[in-house]
Amino acid sequence: MTLQLHQVTKRFGHAVAVDHLSLTIPEKEMFGFLGGNGAGKTTTFRMILGLLDPSGGSISWNNETISYEKSHLIGYLPEERGLYPKLKVKDQLVYLARLRGMEKKSALRQLDSWLDRFHIPEYKEKKVEELSKGNQQKIQFISAVIHKPELLILDEPFSGLDPVNVEQLKKAVIDLKEQGTTIVFSSHRMEHVEELCEHLCILQRGRPVVQGKLKEIKRSFGKKNLRIHADFDVEHVKEVPGVVKYKQTGEGCELQIENESVAQLVFDTLHGKGFVRLFELEEPSLNDIFIEKVGASYE
Repeated sequence: MTLQLHQVTKRFGHAVAVDHLSLTIPEKEMFGFLGGNGAGKTTTFRMILGLLDPSGGSISWNNETISYEKSHLIGYLPEERGLYPKLKVKDQLVYLARLRGMEKKSALRQLDSWLDRFHIPEYKEKKVEELSKGNQQKIQFISAVIHKPELLILDEPFSGLDPVNVEQLKKAVIDLKEQGTTIVFSSHRMEHVEELCEHLCILQRGRPVVQGKLKEIKRSFGKKNLRIHADFDVEHVKEVPGVVKYKQTGEGCELQIENESVAQLVFDTLHGKGFVRLFELEEPSLNDIFIEKVGASYE
């Protein structure tokens, strides 16, 4: 069940929200979708879901057009949450599951299983408005997965959650992926994408500026990060040719360098000056790559 976008464009009047976007999202994998505000992520999701028609290009899933008839196979967690505040959790989720073709009994079974998993079985009879924001988010997540979709689209799933709830939700998402669900996942939090996704796309003004396998993206970026902890002042290393960025830390410094060979030059300048506790060369972070590629236009 590969999801393919071919030259997809979406215009609103004269404004182009998505501009000739081509993507292949592998099945049974988690795909990261990144971009600043207004980059076109949510518009792309709405086209995949069939809520918006593309102005040009095509979207297919398993070589077939995605349409409303396939909605029972798709789960969607929108960035703007949309639960009915006055309805009880049970009534709301069973109603949404029935819309996706589930039997009431089966929906209740799934609901109980998810509420137990999130340690909130007592919320079943509560109205949504009586729950905290974090627990409303869990209910919204359950509404997106209760019918066991084959394709799951998560738009900023962890926003507004405390670290404990983020871990709970993250674990649930990983388990779904391992059970064979294809997941498309957008986030502003680079470390979540880095941890969860093998492939990704960074959008800027509706166009991909980086896309592919995370490992290969990092390798081709070229620049590396270097962390140094030392018992003496290391500020002089910023003068070494090939040091692109220098940031002082409590224990020493963090550098961005043009390539691995610069690390040797930096090491040579430290030699004999005192005790070096840590000298660690790392791949660039996704954050580094994002800032370089999207840069000042990111808000």
